[in-house]
Amino acid sequence: MIKALALLPALFLASIPVPAAAQDTPPAAPQAQEMTTPATAAAQAEPIAPTAANPAAEPATELVAITTTMGTITLALEVERAPVTAANFLRYADEKRFDDTVFYRAMHLKWGEQPNGLIQGGAQNDPARLLPPIPHEPTNETGVKHTKGAISMAMLEPGSATGDWSILLGDMYGLDADPDNEDPARRAGYAAFGHVVSGMEVVEAIWNAPIDPEKGEGWMKGQMLAEPVKILSVRRVETAAE
Repeated sequence: MIKALALLPALFLASIPVPAAAQDTPPAAPQAQEMTTPATAAAQAEPIAPTAANPAAEPATELVAITTTMGTITLALEVERAPVTAANFLRYADEKRFDDTVFYRAMHLKWGEQPNGLIQGGAQNDPARLLPPIPHEPTNETGVKHTKGAISMAMLEPGSATGDWSILLGDMYGLDADPDNEDPARRAGYAAFGHVVSGMEVVEAIWNAPIDPEKGEGWMKGQMLAEPVKILSVRRVETAAE
């Protein structure tokens, strides 16, 4: 079995059989209440806008371009809020480990606003491409949620993610961390670490590519693209033309 295929195992399967399951996904964990003082009340009353004097008001991101045979997808990676996961992706990109890989999977979900599901690509457990697994950054700590266009790491268990990832076509809050859940698989959730800023039409085109009903193992059978879509390169935007 290919470890890299393991985004959405039992964690998400529980929400698939019932069409209304999208409404049953757990809400984000409540935030701890803070003591309110006159100063904090004033700060809460009016959001702080990013300025030259206050550049930290907006979390830092790094733009990367995924160039495929079907077009380019540009992502903003959350290098400040999810630094470990974003740095891992950037290292794969900088070392050209994603070049000539593929998008190989398209999961189609029948419930919710359409299109709904994900596409998945990356190293596919190729030992020549893989870097060591990275620590897990749960969404309740990073604040980066599994919304439409989010990119999230594939893994078998927390701390096993390497070089495969998925891009979501719809909101999937069931993939977020749920620390109070009785199911251990759902407590940690998955690590979202960025989002699409342009090229969602390319994501949808890949998702709509023909599926081979015989490809795939176990519950992923019938989710594999008949002809994987080639990833030509993944680069930081300032070097995307290299």
